[in-house]
Amino acid sequence: MPTGYGPLPGSRRLATLPLAVALPTAVLAQQPGPPSADASDFARMEAAQNAANAVPGPRAVPGRRIPVPGTVSPEFQAAIAAPYRVPAWNADPGSAAEWKALVAKLAAQTAAPLPALRERLGVVSTPEVIGGVKAWIIAPREVPERNRHRLLVHIHGGGYVYNPGEAGTLEAVLMAAFGGFTVISFDYRMPPDAPYPAAMDDAMAVWKAALALQPAANMAVFGTSTGGGMALALMLRAKREGVPLPAAIAPGTPWSDLTETGDSYKANEWLDNVLVSYDGVLTRAAKLYAAGRDLRDPQLSPIYGDLRGLPPTILTTGTRDLFLSNTVRTHRKLRQAGVEASLQVFEGMSHAQYLFDPDAPETREVFGEIAAFLDKHLGTAPKAP
Repeated sequence: MPTGYGPLPGSRRLATLPLAVALPTAVLAQQPGPPSADASDFARMEAAQNAANAVPGPRAVPGRRIPVPGTVSPEFQAAIAAPYRVPAWNADPGSAAEWKALVAKLAAQTAAPLPALRERLGVVSTPEVIGGVKAWIIAPREVPERNRHRLLVHIHGGGYVYNPGEAGTLEAVLMAAFGGFTVISFDYRMPPDAPYPAAMDDAMAVWKAALALQPAANMAVFGTSTGGGMALALMLRAKREGVPLPAAIAPGTPWSDLTETGDSYKANEWLDNVLVSYDGVLTRAAKLYAAGRDLRDPQLSPIYGDLRGLPPTILTTGTRDLFLSNTVRTHRKLRQAGVEASLQVFEGMSHAQYLFDPDAPETREVFGEIAAFLDKHLGTAPKAP
């Protein structure tokens, strides 16, 4: 995901992406007061909106306040109601040193509660070096018999700039706990020191090393946001290089298009309380990572690649997700390419919000859906000697 993790208030919650800031003054000035029950107010609004939308073109909508939906759990309502968090969503460091300082600060905040979370969820994390890349093997204390010869490779989110080191392992911990899988989570290189293709080189090195541990038919690749985009790009690269593909992939709300293309970039702008707007850190992170390359290059934006032959795929997003269109467009392109693809859309969910609270029913449902999809497609036989 294109922002750093960080704790929400409450001893048992973890929040992905510390993004808290009030709306800019210009936006606040447009916010209406409490809605009126006066029918004449609606009549005036109706007339004004009819006039504003009387000709073809961009849709004009009035200033609105969107209530927290009552159709989700109390735990998830708290995440939806949370304010924006700075500096992650709109960070604009002026130098490489300032980027590194911000990233290190956010990573320390994220990593601090992880040991307690692993203990509570019954997960063990073991540092390793895999394919020459720093990594962690994350697994439940007791791996279910069915998953003993299965292995997942996790690619962390963070907009190619956030979540280095152990901070990037949160999603892997949740998958190990709720899915019962053994997971490799690795620390790929990131800008400003290491722009593209360093991250993808590391992902390929880890994937090739993982193939020596378990059969490709027993493995899957998953990740959220940036991790989802990289999972898709890794499939395109592996296909091009003739490297075996996994049995399935699970890109969560993937950053599959680094350009500002898609309806939800505007429809959900200011509504998504995680990413908030493409005109924040997303624009700056994309430029840092691409380092002057065409953002439509399929290794940067895999939505523009040939998706034929990719493994069965499960995608996850939410109705408030700024990347809803990224996810929907990816799903449609996979289907058009003849790939089995499942799309999970959750009520009221902003970007990657299923990582916020391990105790929210929605979190367990997301990982339950992914685990069931992987279980359907992954083999169980041990690797031949």
